[in-house]
Amino acid sequence: MSWIDTHCHLDAPEFDADRGAVIERARAAGVAQIVLPAVEVANFGAVRTLAAEHGYCYALGIHPLFVERAHEADLERLHDALETHRNDPRLVAVGEIGLDHFIPGHDRVRQERFYVEQLKLACAFCLPVLLHVRRSADTLLKHLRRIDVPGGIAHAFNGSEQQAGLFIDLGFRLGFGGAMTFERALQIRRLAQGVREDGFVLETDAPDIPPQWLYRTAEQRAAGMVARNEPAELPRIAQAFAGLRGWTLEQTARLNAINASLALPRLPTVM
Repeated sequence: MSWIDTHCHLDAPEFDADRGAVIERARAAGVAQIVLPAVEVANFGAVRTLAAEHGYCYALGIHPLFVERAHEADLERLHDALETHRNDPRLVAVGEIGLDHFIPGHDRVRQERFYVEQLKLACAFCLPVLLHVRRSADTLLKHLRRIDVPGGIAHAFNGSEQQAGLFIDLGFRLGFGGAMTFERALQIRRLAQGVREDGFVLETDAPDIPPQWLYRTAEQRAAGMVARNEPAELPRIAQAFAGLRGWTLEQTARLNAINASLALPRLPTVM
């Protein structure tokens, strides 16, 4: 059984000490493909290199929490990178882009402008998008209705059922990961139970959003206990999803692969 992790920041510094071992654990767990989204111009090269070295795929974009330290010229640099690598089969999307209205103190106007310009680039290069959706679904949808990108993934989705349906109607799949494994995450678990068969994909967002079995309290983290997520956790996350749906693991893996390929058409087939 093979798995696709549709969102993993394998280039993050949390993996610098043992990245090779992390990749080996993922392969041993059956994770055959990983999508590596960039978050700023400075890591475009890192995600491309990792994808090429290990047979993975990547996306190029500027994350909403990084736009304040981005330069205006970075949008041109993103355009140039997409142009330079437009024939690279490993380049599967523009991302991670979007809006974050959860963390206070960030410039929402600047976030929105960078988001809109990156949607336009996705259209220009006929690429889907990997969306950061954090208390921002309505604003994201407003622009998606106006700028007709070729679908993509609403990563770590935690909006309403109505918003979920609107994203799916626009050709998006909803990303489910570690947050769904917490019994008190009632909204996400309801979404996981009710989402259309063709409306989901699975992800880790590693090293972030660790599943329930990796969660550490602030006191435990202060004592040195690690709460780092890894792509090798994907099959167990999938098991939690399958349990909510009443599916077998084989069925879950098959549908995840089909939906990931529909969301990201350049993604190599993994079944």
